Amino acid sequence: MKCQAILFFALFSFTQIAAQHTFSIVAVDSITGEIGSAGATCGDSIIWPGTPGAYIISEVIPGLGAIHTQSYWNPYNQAFARAQLEDGLSPDEVITWLQENDHEGNPSIRQYGIVDYNGGHPRSAGFTGSNCFDYKEHVTGPGYAIQGNILLGPEIIDSMEAAFLNTEGCLAERLMACLQGANVPGADARCLNEGVSSLSAFVRVGKPENTVTNLWLDLNVAGTAFGVEPIDVLQEKYDTWKENNNYDCPDPVSSVFDDKKETAWVVYPNPNSGQFTLEVYEPGVTSVTISNIFGHSIYSDVVLGTNKMQINLDGACPGMYILQFYKGDERWASEKIVYGSH
Repeated sequence: MKCQAILFFALFSFTQIAAQHTFSIVAVDSITGEIGSAGATCGDSIIWPGTPGAYIISEVIPGLGAIHTQSYWNPYNQAFARAQLEDGLSPDEVITWLQENDHEGNPSIRQYGIVDYNGGHPRSAGFTGSNCFDYKEHVTGPGYAIQGNILLGPEIIDSMEAAFLNTEGCLAERLMACLQGANVPGADARCLNEGVSSLSAFVRVGKPENTVTNLWLDLNVAGTAFGVEPIDVLQEKYDTWKENNNYDCPDPVSSVFDDKKETAWVVYPNPNSGQFTLEVYEPGVTSVTISNIFGHSIYSDVVLGTNKMQINLDGACPGMYILQFYKGDERWASEKIVYGSH
């Protein structure tokens, strides 16, 4: 028993020092239900020593959400966070709970990022303690939270967020782009002298049908030789994984619902300048909604039988939106709506 206690203390001490996990992202795809997690650090490992796949900071809970607990990582706080999310608390509520119930009574040294799926309407929250090492920051948006500490400067988080938001395609592609946004020497300031961003990196994505221990995508680079950029190594692993799995990152909307179009509904014109016509032919469709790509609803209406609807998006910003069809409370189908500028 004594030896087990000593071993736990040794592992805990190691992770307290090494597991700052300097920059990371958790994110949700509101259309596919995929939940992802990615990050990097100037530590030699992002997994428990000797336990491949047992990630220290990353909790991806398929169908529910994702949690990152970083900066002076504490296993109890991570377990607390997961338990509260599973009990139905929102990301904001989980973080409030963690601040009030920190296992060591010192939330000022912690950093958190949490997202949840929330029935296709993702929520996100972040927290950066005042005593995390500078430069420190977090940023959240609909369906994502990006956080970092011991950073080169504010440009790291800014670049990660811009890359995530400006990359099209599936969640995995956007997570990799986010990490590439921090692929500069010294992104984790401790690695500046080595000329790399970090020493280890990972990317993980779970589909709704996955389990916590068996995710659809789960890649990591745990430690690299001097001067070798782990994000580049991870990118190579990811590209190889795509090739081996014949995965071309399809559009999540068209790949799932194209077979239902034309016989079930017609949208015209599309692209449009903010106004379009929707004709619904499918029996049983009771309502439609329009959401932005992050799951925020901007329009909803009921459908009564065969229906011809005139829809106006003039109050929204030009961009891509998701038209969703419901049968009762169940989302049945979707289509992209492209609102171009006038």
